[in-house]
Amino acid sequence: MYNIIETLLIIVSILIIIAVLMQPTKQQDALNALSGGGGDLFSNQKKRGFEAFMVKVTYVLLVLFFVFSIVLVYLSSH
Repeated sequence: MYNIIETLLIIVSILIIIAVLMQPTKQQDALNALSGGGGDLFSNQKKRGFEAFMVKVTYVLLVLFFVFSIVLVYLSSH
């Protein structure tokens, strides 16, 4: 059981890395943060389409990662 959960944790970890790398870049936001430019009134728009889907996938993978991690800690202590 421990080996199965450990394998699933590794798979989820790799999928999190892929999901984060697939998300669109926010170069303009990073440029404003580095240059000290004031935030635009309309810069915080709702995510749509592929970006919204990738954010949801990342959240689900993160929850799975933490659940598998807690289960592994529990199994290793017994």
